[in-house]
Formats: sequence, structure tokens, C-alpha cells
Amino acid sequence: MPMLGMAQETGKVLRWLKAEGEAVAKAEPLMEVETDKVTVEIEAPAAGTLAGVTASEGEDVPVGQVIAYVLGDGEQVPRGQVLHRAPATAEVDPGPMQRTMQDLTPKRTLASPKARRLARERGVPIEEIAGSGPYGAVQATDVESLASTTPWPSRSAAEVSSAWQTMARRLSETWQQVPHFYLSREVDATRLNGWRAAVRRRPGYERVTHTDLLVKIVAAALAEHPRVNGSAEVNVGIAVATDDVLVVPVIHGADRLELRAVAERRIDVVARAREGKLRLEDVQGGTFTISNLGMFGVDSFGAIVNAPQAAILAVGRITDRVVAVGGEPAVRPTFILTLSLDHRAIDGAIGARFLDTLVSLVEEPAGLVA
Repeated sequence: MPMLGMAQETGKVLRWLKAEGEAVAKAEPLMEVETDKVTVEIEAPAAGTLAGVTASEGEDVPVGQVIAYVLGDGEQVPRGQVLHRAPATAEVDPGPMQRTMQDLTPKRTLASPKARRLARERGVPIEEIAGSGPYGAVQATDVESLASTTPWPSRSAAEVSSAWQTMARRLSETWQQVPHFYLSREVDATRLNGWRAAVRRRPGYERVTHTDLLVKIVAAALAEHPRVNGSAEVNVGIAVATDDVLVVPVIHGADRLELRAVAERRIDVVARAREGKLRLEDVQGGTFTISNLGMFGVDSFGAIVNAPQAAILAVGRITDRVVAVGGEPAVRPTFILTLSLDHRAIDGAIGARFLDTLVSLVEEPAGLVA
């Protein structure tokens, strides 16, 4: 079982993409593994024949434990390795191992990760659903279509995925171990709104959001305050809520990207996050996280630091508020930024200076190049 994250202890085998005894090519997708952060396809490390599979679909396996071998010509599974056995009623072919394993291995239903998750939530075997995808693969739309005509029971609150359970455990550990402190500022969004309206009139920029602008602004502020970033690379993560778990895909090198590239990357990773198709590299290397709940009408909140990062920015909704302008009351679009910090790495003064730079760039973003 490969290590797909720094704090990972186990991985869940969602499905094998190759049957035992089947030939595999190097770098060919071999299996799907689920962690608390991502569901990812694991590629074959070499060309050969899949053998010695010991991990069943749905099984949680400790990182580093041997779960299968890819054998070259003339190689055998090491002595003492237990192979999957054929059912007692099966008629065993005494021929070569490759043919035997391939013949006795049950055919697995092809299905997307999201389709499997939806089927599990509704308590219906994926094998009972007719697939409309390539080679008869079951798609999420097939499950949803059947759900509209079949009275499947809803998942209870206690029946959550292993990914959610792992995420909850990790967040609990972070909350208990990281000494959080918070800094908040109400920010005038007049110029930010103007910037967004202006760029969206340009061809190719029609889908730019406030989150994209904030990624650019945060990246610029992190470049000025490397202590908050904690790395030479500025890789900004965006918290994305899916039906099953909270994931944080990363926009790598955000300080070097043009605004349209940031938007294209955000659109891509958010879509794949919600489809359960994130790759391992999509969630690795983040140095700072943005969590935006403004679209849900939330005014302000304090987010939990995404360890091993040292800070996370919580973004509330933009709404008209009465503020003092030149000593007189005026209505301005404002929103609240709340910075959560790990006090072991960042003190109050460092965090305050970073937040001040951030606010200055939001209220006057003219210096940023789109």
C-alpha cells in the first residue's frame, strides 16, 4: 500500500482494475485507493503479471503492507505469500497460473468512483445497475437515474464513508495538537468587485470568480511573507466540499500564474474533486489554504489549520454594510477575512502583518497583473 500523504496510516482498496493473473503494462492503472484526502488510481510499477493479491476491495490496509506482486517472466510469489483461492465449487484448471487465476477471478463491474459511492450510499449492489458508459461502465448518472424511480433508503448519519471518518479523525488530532489563534478584518470589496467585473468582460475570463482573485492576492501576500507560507513554493489550496468528504486540491505556483490560468486550474480541480477523480499530485504540496463559505451566506467563521500548513484563510460573504467613510456613514460592499494560524510557527505580529498586506491588496489590487 503506497503512502499518498504525509500523515497517512492506511489506504482503502476501492477496486482492482486488473484481475489476478492478468498481464499489466508499466504505468498502467492497477487499482483505485481511497484516503482521507483523495481517491486515486495507482499505476503498475513494472510490466508483468498481477499475482499474490491479498487485499480485497473495500479493505483498509496499513501503508507499506504488501498487497500484490507484479511478476516478470519466470518469477514466482515469495514463499509464504497467501494467494486468493478459488471458491470451493469452482472447477480448477490445472494449467499455468496465469490462465488459472484469470479464469477463476470473478469479473468486476466497471464503474466510476462516484457511481460506486452513490450506490453504496443507497445500499444497492453496483452489479445490479445497467451502465451507459464505455464497455458498459456504470456512471453516476445511471445511479441517479435509477434513484429517481427506485425507493432506496437514505444513508443514516452514522453510515459515513471511511474517507470522512479518516478526515474527521485527522481534523480532531489537528484541533487538539495545534495551538490555534485567529485574526479577523472587515474588508472593503469595492475594488475587488470592480476588478472581477472588468476581467470578466475579456475573452477567456468569463468564469473568473472572487476565489480566483483571492488566490492571486493570497499568493502575492505569501511571496512577501514567506514565514507564513513556510516554503519557497507558493502553492495555494482551495477547500472543496464534495458529497462525501472535504478535499483541498492545490494550485501550484500560484504566484507565477496568470489569472486566467488560475481560473482554469480551479475549474478543473473542483470539477474532478466532485467527480472523485483527483490525482495524487492534485492534493500534494499545498503551503496555504483558502476556505470560502461566502456562497452559502456565511458572514464569518474560523477554519481549522490544514496541517502541516501553518495558516488557513476563511472567507465570508460579500454584502452591503454601513461603514464610516470620511467620518460619515456610507454603504459599501464588505466581507470578513479570518486568518487561522498555528502559534507554534507564527506569532501574532507576523500574522497581523501578513493580514494587513492581504487587506491592502484586496482594497487596492491595481498592482497585481492579471
